[in-house]
Amino acid sequence: MNTRPLVSVVVIFRDAGRFLDEAVESILAQTYANWELLLVDDGSVDNSTSQACRWVERDPSRIRYLEHMEHANRGMSASRNLGVWHARGGYIAFLDADDIWLPAKLERQLALLEAWPDAAMVYGPTRWWYSWSGLPEAQQLDFVHPLGVPAETLIRPPVLLGHLIRSEGSSPCTCSILVRRDIVEQVGGFENAFRGLYEDQAFCAKICLRYPVMASSECLYLYRQHPDSACAVAARTGLARPGRRQFLIWLETYLSDQRVTDAGLWEALRDEQWQLDHPVLDRARSIARRMRDAIVSA
Repeated sequence: MNTRPLVSVVVIFRDAGRFLDEAVESILAQTYANWELLLVDDGSVDNSTSQACRWVERDPSRIRYLEHMEHANRGMSASRNLGVWHARGGYIAFLDADDIWLPAKLERQLALLEAWPDAAMVYGPTRWWYSWSGLPEAQQLDFVHPLGVPAETLIRPPVLLGHLIRSEGSSPCTCSILVRRDIVEQVGGFENAFRGLYEDQAFCAKICLRYPVMASSECLYLYRQHPDSACAVAARTGLARPGRRQFLIWLETYLSDQRVTDAGLWEALRDEQWQLDHPVLDRARSIARRMRDAIVSA
């Protein structure tokens, strides 16, 4: 009998036929073997539905296929919640269908959560993965985004949330986290209103507001950069800024509903809202600050 904790891995996908097999293979390659995989179909119309079903046929004891009623497309948050709802494990990890994990991902992060019982979640830095394409011009573009906080440290609430509000790029990628299942349930999972952007930041905000989080220095996740990703499409179509505004409005409401009085959080939120609403003035302010700092250090 396997006495090691079961980890439920939720992979959501929609028309991800180009990449889904590679994502699943990276889960099969994990050095930690006690996992289950929930493949959640968000209304695919390409061959990824049949791909997922073939994986279930290969290992039905560990891999399951889920979909919304009538094969509907309900968005990333609702799809992750569907996977969580059917999960059996005490720990939950997420992987997007176009990304991959390195083999030690589950083993290393589970060891941290078991060593730090107060930690609700562990996350690490993410490698932005351009070189997957094989194009010569992409081989030098890969980089690991810095955490921006001390690694191997238990960060007490709400310190991490304040940092993430001010430094959007440092927000944990959903696929880089491992979280206790009871914590996911206590915060109410993902916010269904976020269909394709900022669903990860809303989820992490709810956890970081109330619970300690462990930041690890290990980069165990490859975030594939390609023109059809949700973030790339949003940047290309002008949806990134409205998406950020929707998130900040949601966060303001959430903090109010939770009766949060921390002055630092509110100051960080107001600063971000001002910068978003006044981009030209914000750039001028940034230039003035750099000039001031240069004069002071001269």
